Amino acid sequence: MNAITTVGIDIGSGAVKSVLFQGDRWVARRCDRIRRRDPMALAHEGFESVLADAGVDKDDVAYIATTGEGENVKFATGHFYSMTTHARGGVFLDPEARAVVDIGALNGRAISVDERGKVLSYKMTSQCASGSGQFLENIARYLGVAIEEIGPLSCTSKDPEKVSSICAVLAETDVINMVSRGIATPDILKGIHLSMASRIVKLLKVTGVKSGVVLITGGLALDSGLLAAIQEEMVNEKVTVTARSHPDSIYAGAIGAALWGAFRHARLAELEQAAAA
Repeated sequence: MNAITTVGIDIGSGAVKSVLFQGDRWVARRCDRIRRRDPMALAHEGFESVLADAGVDKDDVAYIATTGEGENVKFATGHFYSMTTHARGGVFLDPEARAVVDIGALNGRAISVDERGKVLSYKMTSQCASGSGQFLENIARYLGVAIEEIGPLSCTSKDPEKVSSICAVLAETDVINMVSRGIATPDILKGIHLSMASRIVKLLKVTGVKSGVVLITGGLALDSGLLAAIQEEMVNEKVTVTARSHPDSIYAGAIGAALWGAFRHARLAELEQAAAA
């Protein structure tokens, strides 16, 4: 019996991620930054792209699953809540993970999971919080720093200047004041990372995660400065959790969608067989 083919599409605030699975084997992927483009058009482009890369015909796809802001993708078979998809995708990428921290363009959330990727508990930041990818992008633009430079620069900081405000607008004002006072760019970035990390660790504590591995997912997962800051805050808060990322962390939601799509397809097939018996 051939493995079924499923596609997962995760539409976030900053990017559209598409993956194609055959059974539990990851075959193709694509990530498109939105940058004022139509997310629905990008979802269709991503779908066509992973089909072409995998050499699969559209009619051979058993289930097309969306997550994130993908409820309105017209060609999709079904939609899954992003918390459940990030949980399942996180455990696929790192089987040792017992928590997933998804840090996206607009907010962040900590999710406690079991070994199967089932959600046990979760906690989210507010959309106003200065702990989002969009906030960090705005600050980087103001400082004249490329997104790819944020992490490495932050890691060179000797005297970080921590941002105290939770409100993104007030935090940006704090940063403007820091620049006028001559605070070095790496120290500003590391300070922002530490502020973000402090809130992330508090979220983890609220969810009850006290040990094991936490996988960072979402758009900021590959920010080395943020990961280092989270590890520092874990020590400061005496939280014995190992924080780590994965090169493909940004695809966690799409992966989870594809895997949940395969599960739902199999369950529907079982129900149809039972009804026909």
